[in-house]
Amino acid sequence: MKACFMGLGYIGLPTAITAAMHGVDVIGVDINPTVVEKTNAGQLHIIEPGLGERLREVTANGKLRASVVPEPADAYFIVVPTPFKGNHQPDISYVQAATEAVVPFLKDGDLYVIESTSPVGTTELMAELIFSLRPELKGKISIAYCPERVLPGNVLYELVHNDRVIGGVDDASTAKAMDFYKRFVSGELHATNARTAEMCKLTENSSRDVQIAFANELSLICDRAGINVWDLIRLANKHPRVNILQPGCGVGGHCIAVDPYFITSAFPEESKIIATARHINNYKAEWCAEKVINAILRFELDNNRKPVVAMMGVAFKPDIDDLRESPAKTIIDNVMEARTGAEILVSEPNVKSHPQFKLTPYAEAFDKADIIVFLTAHTPFKQLPWPDQKKVLDFCGIFKH
Repeated sequence: MKACFMGLGYIGLPTAITAAMHGVDVIGVDINPTVVEKTNAGQLHIIEPGLGERLREVTANGKLRASVVPEPADAYFIVVPTPFKGNHQPDISYVQAATEAVVPFLKDGDLYVIESTSPVGTTELMAELIFSLRPELKGKISIAYCPERVLPGNVLYELVHNDRVIGGVDDASTAKAMDFYKRFVSGELHATNARTAEMCKLTENSSRDVQIAFANELSLICDRAGINVWDLIRLANKHPRVNILQPGCGVGGHCIAVDPYFITSAFPEESKIIATARHINNYKAEWCAEKVINAILRFELDNNRKPVVAMMGVAFKPDIDDLRESPAKTIIDNVMEARTGAEILVSEPNVKSHPQFKLTPYAEAFDKADIIVFLTAHTPFKQLPWPDQKKVLDFCGIFKH
């Protein structure tokens, strides 16, 4: 079995490596030549615990190679970004481009699977595209959708042990895709159709977005009411049937912050709760930025000088290097754009550099700052002492008191 993975990002690369670890000959394709070069050298271009060692193993034994162009295989997997464009409309141009790139290589008996998060109907749309370009393949290849559902930082374990939902454009396609994933997935494989599988992925992340929005809305209410939201949630969760999530400074990442829009754009009249949750979680970042700006102005009034402000964390969640759709970045941008005159120190311990911000080591930023703003609950931040003489804005529950 030879598989071609189109996209070597946060999901494509770990999945390609995992397949190679289980005996599949893998060609990984990425349009970024630096990613291809590093992958072939056995060097990770992302941070994921344990992945580097496995990459070195599968490149050394020849089970995985990377290239900027696809080549003939038995199975093709589309694992490329699906961002949105103006007014949060889904952009499937990357999926289409990757599909068009593999169409010349498809042959009788091949498997084509989309893993990229996609609007409902995308798999059927790509099937139509394939058969419009290669009509002789109709009824001779298998086409399916299988969304990923892994947690950054625990990807290697979850790729193998999590259940997977697999939906083909027909029953034969579903069965063919399930046969492939059985090679490395020990979790249960759930068969369905392509549209249900697409909607399942969107539903999972929209559900989480709504739950986070409830926690974030509680934090707004508690701030007005003078109540410690962390204590409130801890006590409410003592109820045997209540499990409120922890609030943060918004919602980030390429899944929860994006996927609900794939539903609201297609079903605007029916998705009122989902749309409201998106609004709340986006507003939370704006609210946090206003809190920081007001703290800067208050410090200047009280001390007759501009403060030093440490913005702690840029990644969208703890202990990863993924900055996609990060609310922390939005907050930092908004504070800087306010031009308060404060010295802003930005710290993100999981990346070496940032294209926009000059990064300061977190301990140095913590020591120098008059105002400390916790945006991401990175583990190193939790080891810092409580700064009695500094103003602390803890938006992610570092101290929870």
